[in-house]
Amino acid sequence: MIVAMQDRATEEEIQAVVERMIEVGFNVHRTTGTVQTILAGVGTPGPFDHKDFEVFSGVAEVIRISSPYKLAGRSFRPEGTIVRFPNGVTVGGNEVAVMAGPCSVESREQIFAAAHFVKAGGAKFLRGGAFKPRSSPYSFQGMGLAGLELLREVGDATGLLIISEVMEISQIELMMPYVDVFQVGARNMQNFNLLREIGQVRKPVLLKRGIAATIEELLLSAEYILSGGNYDVMLCERGIRTFETYTRNTMDISAIPVVKKLSHLPILGDPSHGVGLRDKVPAMARATVAAGGDGLLMEVHPNPDKALSDGAQSLFPEQFAKLMDELRVIASAVGRSIR
Repeated sequence: MIVAMQDRATEEEIQAVVERMIEVGFNVHRTTGTVQTILAGVGTPGPFDHKDFEVFSGVAEVIRISSPYKLAGRSFRPEGTIVRFPNGVTVGGNEVAVMAGPCSVESREQIFAAAHFVKAGGAKFLRGGAFKPRSSPYSFQGMGLAGLELLREVGDATGLLIISEVMEISQIELMMPYVDVFQVGARNMQNFNLLREIGQVRKPVLLKRGIAATIEELLLSAEYILSGGNYDVMLCERGIRTFETYTRNTMDISAIPVVKKLSHLPILGDPSHGVGLRDKVPAMARATVAAGGDGLLMEVHPNPDKALSDGAQSLFPEQFAKLMDELRVIASAVGRSIR
């Protein structure tokens, strides 16, 4: 149930509604937008009539939510969520955020080189895996703590925000001092124990769509994080598995406008995993921005041919620079910007 308060509702009026919702059996999540306060009641309440809440002083509207996701739905924050970072960077506003870097941290020289050219191109986030979930147990699994330390070092040196993937609950506390954004990968989209724990953390999260997940399943996974009180959640379309074999995955561009209608959460596109082929990545990146994506997550490597993971889908530095110039033109055409 959603209770939308009037724009002039007092704190006493809001608290009276909150207390009654708790009495009924709801867990109450409060969000204050630019115009009004929204109270979302989730859980399994006892018998109640939603019309009883309409008579409370200061209440503008009461809405019964039929969708299985309550907090991820657009009605919880009709104006949309903007994830804000201490250095002024935002995701979900007018600016299209770009997160770029190598698939995995391989060495100090490699990650510093990558950081300098992605920053020069206009990226605000440096991506890099310290822990790598690989399909084969014999593939490079990442540098672990040493990789995190390098990421933090380069982030502090360049001013880039750091995003890296968390694979299990035990890694959360370890990663906290080193990253600015936790990435939950496609393989863990329905790792509900991990999602619950991430929900207790007060640090932004990028949640990737699973390789065979529906949009509703993606939003329900986001619900796990939101229900823990962490509202700084960003979604990511990274391609889904279909019968097509020419590309690594099928980049579902249509998911972007669908999610924008259903949810208030920002959604980014990952064209690198979306197609898995370097020469197709720029086209999918351009399509993501044109479709209304709030950002991009792309793999860029100083020397992709010698990358320890995902070299075939990683852009060369000069390709990235050219693509960023093209994206600025497209962003401007759809009323957005890339600085």
